Amino acid sequence: MSRFVLISPDAQFDQLVRAAVEGGLHGGVRSFLTTSVPTDPRQLLESLEQAPEVLVLGPGIPVEEALRLATVFDVQCPEISVVLVADYDPELVVLAMRAGIRDVLAPSADIAQVASVLDRACQAHSARSRHHHQPASAEPQEKKGQVIGVFSPKGGVGKTTVATNLAVGLGKIAPMGVVIVDLDLQFGDVASALSLDPEHTVMDAVSVSASQDTLVLKAFLTVHPAGLYALCASKNPADADHVTSGHIERLLDQLAGEFQYVIVDSAPGLTELALTAMERCTDAVWVSGMDVPSVRGLRTGLDVLKQLEILPETRHVVLNMADPKTGLTIGDIETWIGAPVDVSIPRSRTVAFSTNRGIPVLQESKSDRAVKGFAHLTRRFDPQWRAQPARKLHRRVVVR
Repeated sequence: MSRFVLISPDAQFDQLVRAAVEGGLHGGVRSFLTTSVPTDPRQLLESLEQAPEVLVLGPGIPVEEALRLATVFDVQCPEISVVLVADYDPELVVLAMRAGIRDVLAPSADIAQVASVLDRACQAHSARSRHHHQPASAEPQEKKGQVIGVFSPKGGVGKTTVATNLAVGLGKIAPMGVVIVDLDLQFGDVASALSLDPEHTVMDAVSVSASQDTLVLKAFLTVHPAGLYALCASKNPADADHVTSGHIERLLDQLAGEFQYVIVDSAPGLTELALTAMERCTDAVWVSGMDVPSVRGLRTGLDVLKQLEILPETRHVVLNMADPKTGLTIGDIETWIGAPVDVSIPRSRTVAFSTNRGIPVLQESKSDRAVKGFAHLTRRFDPQWRAQPARKLHRRVVVR
């Protein structure tokens, strides 16, 4: 069975793909060592005994031809995951996402990177195939992606700044495998923080057509140049009254079946929708400022959630806008909330400037202590970091 199909004149890359598959992935590889691509998917599929799970458009294929074929595949054979091999370029990533390409792989990738991308593409194929064949009344399938909720009982602590930078950082780990959802449905700022003017919002994503077909849902997502998708809140605060907990449950289940990372930027406090999202989260990022009201609010919120028994499996406490001159120490905060602080993000003019511009600091190559803090938070969700047997999930941080 040819589970993978490669079209590329590059024989060396063909050997790399075969080595990656033989190293731990099931199935075979069928290669077409040519620079030409078919104009219709049927021309390719007729030459195969069985439709593949993953189509790799390798080095040497003209980008315009690759995008055209991927667009046709996305319409006619949406369950087949298409991977493009090309040098990273933000504009190309946006075009690839719009064409329905699952992942962009660098020509210089090593065997481990190739295997990781192919494995994710196979998972996407499985999720799409299950959705295509399941009855309309079937229960949602088991989630594959990580659902990371960013929460804070108090407003004004930079929660959206943390969420958008985390999304951009994870977009570098999994290009086109990240979506950020703005669940502050009345006053959400994800669109502003990412400098987006979305054509569609959460209201479209919870419509009947989108809830019944994930491909329709993906059409309502907004593409961001950093290699991620965004689902922004409506511009009309009154629309929030029409979104129910059932809508949010279904939405997050759908997105988790399609993306490696789903970032949820919730409204401040413990609203009904925030609690619903929390029950769907694999990880919770708790954001607090370095002031007594924020810390007290976080302690109260954690106590309430423990009583409700809905705390996500893994938590990450982030101290945002940290400043050693506030009169509080890390030890004071940890004692107060009864949990260690995992990440400290110093107060920074660079972050404030980037927020006003609508360009997250992790989107640009800047040298700043806050950038290091955001990068540290991002690494906590990198599969390679999590796989380290000696890693410490909670480690004492220092505020400078």
